[in-house]
Amino acid sequence: MPEGHTIHRLAQDCATRFSGGATRVSSPQGKFSDAATLLDGAEMHTADAHGKHLFLGFRATDWIHIHLGLFGKVAFGDAPAPPPTDTVRLRLANATSYVDLRGPTTCALITDAEKKAIHDRLGPDPLRPDADPAAAYARIRRSRTTIAALLMDQKVIAGVGNVYRAEVLFRHRMDPYRQGRDVTPAEWDVIWADLAELMREGVRNNRIDTVRPEHTPEAMGRPPRVDDHGGEVYVYRRTNQPCHICGTRISIADLAARNLFWCPDCQKN
Repeated sequence: MPEGHTIHRLAQDCATRFSGGATRVSSPQGKFSDAATLLDGAEMHTADAHGKHLFLGFRATDWIHIHLGLFGKVAFGDAPAPPPTDTVRLRLANATSYVDLRGPTTCALITDAEKKAIHDRLGPDPLRPDADPAAAYARIRRSRTTIAALLMDQKVIAGVGNVYRAEVLFRHRMDPYRQGRDVTPAEWDVIWADLAELMREGVRNNRIDTVRPEHTPEAMGRPPRVDDHGGEVYVYRRTNQPCHICGTRISIADLAARNLFWCPDCQKN
C-alpha cells in the first residue's frame, strides 16, 4: 500500500496539472459514472492529502475522495489522452494532461462535512502544516501497544506505512516491541521530526531513502540495493542480510498482520 509521501506527491501533481480551468471527468469503468457526470466540466480548485487519503476539490463543496488501498494505481500522461481501457475508474483530462485511476479501494464523491469526518478520525500527518505531534503522543503515552504497531495505526499518526515504521525505529535504535507508554516525550519529538523530514524527502524524490550519508553504497563501498520498491534502507525487506551498522542479520516477524523488520542488536533500547 502506498505510504503518505506518495499521496502528497499525487496531490501536488494533480494540482500542477489540473488546477484552474475546466476539467473533463469521466469513469470509463462505469463505477463512478453518476458522480463523474455531475463534475464534468467543473474546475478543480484544491488537491489535498491527509495520510493515505487524497481529496480533489470541485466547485464549492464537492470532493472526490480517493484511497488507493493495496491495488490502486495512478498514471499521468500528456494530452492527447489515449482511449481509456475499461479498467479506468476515474479519468481527469484537460487540454494538456490526463490522469487515470485504476483499482482504488475508495473513489467517491463526498461533501465538506464528510471530508471533515475523515480528517477527524485520522491522526496527525507529519506532512501537513496543521499536524500536532502532541496529539499523537497523547495516545502513545497511554498505550500498552507496541510502538511498532502504534506507528502503523492511522488513528494515531496518519501516513506512516511499513517502510517508514521500520526505518525510523532503526534510525533511533528503538526496540519495535517497546510499549508506547515507555516512549519518552524527548524520544517522540525526535522520531516525529525525523519522520517529517524523511517523508518530505520522499515527496521530493518520489521514493523512500532512509540511510544516512555515511551509510550510502558509495560511502560504504557496497553494492546498491536491488528491490522493486527502490530506495536505500536499513532494515525494510532485508531479512537475514547484514545490518549496515553492526553486521547482525536483520530479523523479521509478524506484527498486526504486517511484516516487521529490525536489527536485534542495534534496536535493544
